[in-house]
Amino acid sequence: MNEFNGEIKKMMIIVSKATLDSVYAAFILANGARAEGIEAEMFFTFFGLEAINKKKLEHLHIATVGNPAMHIPTMLGGFPGMESLASSMMRREMEKIDIPPVHEFLDILKASGVKLWACKLAMDMFHYTKADLYDDVDDILTVGAFYDRSKGLGTHILFI
Repeated sequence: MNEFNGEIKKMMIIVSKATLDSVYAAFILANGARAEGIEAEMFFTFFGLEAINKKKLEHLHIATVGNPAMHIPTMLGGFPGMESLASSMMRREMEKIDIPPVHEFLDILKASGVKLWACKLAMDMFHYTKADLYDDVDDILTVGAFYDRSKGLGTHILFI
């Protein structure tokens, strides 16, 4: 009988949003998995595709409307320029502690062995081609192919 001791062997991280905070959370978790010797793969779907879209990946923002962590009234979050201001403040704070920009972080993830996958359905829906994506994206996968890659004891799926 094959016993499983609960060890995490692989993290499969689904990135469904491209807000600055969501993308960096996913990147940090994937990077941390690799630092611990755990396999990591990332599946970018729906708006999460912007995190690997060459034209958009360095222009991600923080959501200021409806974000309770901003601690500002919803009405203020909707004022012109608030999203850009909050995003630039967050980028400055991340720079202070040496968190790399999105493109550089993607390079680091790839160098550490993280697999990057784009969702075929979302690619078709947004009319993207592989040429629109960060050059080192491994491939475009269907959801079924992603689940096939997720098989096995010790694999955890995380949705962000």
